[in-house]
Amino acid sequence: MGMELVTMATSAEVAAEGARVAVLPIGSYEQHGAYLPLATDTIVACAIAKALAEAYPLFLLPPVTFSCSHEHASWPGTVSISATTLVSVIADVRESLRGGGIGQLALVNGHGGNYVLSNIVQEATIDSPSMVLYPGRDAWNRARTDAGLLTNGHEDMHAGELETSILLHAFPGVVREGNSAADHEASDRDHLLTLGMRGYTQSGVIGRPSLGTADKGKAILESLVTSFADQMRLLTQP
Repeated sequence: MGMELVTMATSAEVAAEGARVAVLPIGSYEQHGAYLPLATDTIVACAIAKALAEAYPLFLLPPVTFSCSHEHASWPGTVSISATTLVSVIADVRESLRGGGIGQLALVNGHGGNYVLSNIVQEATIDSPSMVLYPGRDAWNRARTDAGLLTNGHEDMHAGELETSILLHAFPGVVREGNSAADHEASDRDHLLTLGMRGYTQSGVIGRPSLGTADKGKAILESLVTSFADQMRLLTQP
């Protein structure tokens, strides 16, 4: 499964396609309860980015697999980098892409804790719309509705219906037995930034993975591909 998360395109193929926009999946390496892999957010970001690259003329990049997962630090296996490091990585990738003639970049974020990505995009687009962050809240909400999810983004925050559905569709073998019994509710999370996830869940789950299905995962990705059209227009306008 690991190699399927990395594009196998050759330099000649990229040159022939002549894409003006690159797409960078950004995941994380953090706990997702006892039944979903540490790489869940990376898998989600890659599944979205791959679907976008199949539908639009995009240069698909390999994923950033570590990001800002400090709210999960008390669980074994979680690995984070600082926000400063993530900023630098994306700046370096962007500069390298420009050197190769690609000036536009779509960041596909699979981890909600990467708050700094919003600042990166705002700073990068002062003069022109050269970068977008996707999916945003509206695209996620639309995807939930289109796929018939029974939860919303607040109650189904982590390792729940949405993430389980995408994994069951894209890589069903990574979802461990027992995930369907791992539901946990913690809608009141006023101090999440201070207390971290441990302040609200001992299992690592906040959401309803029992509701996840492969059909919902397929519909989520289809909806996100459709919604990306507006982002693509921004990045390719004259």
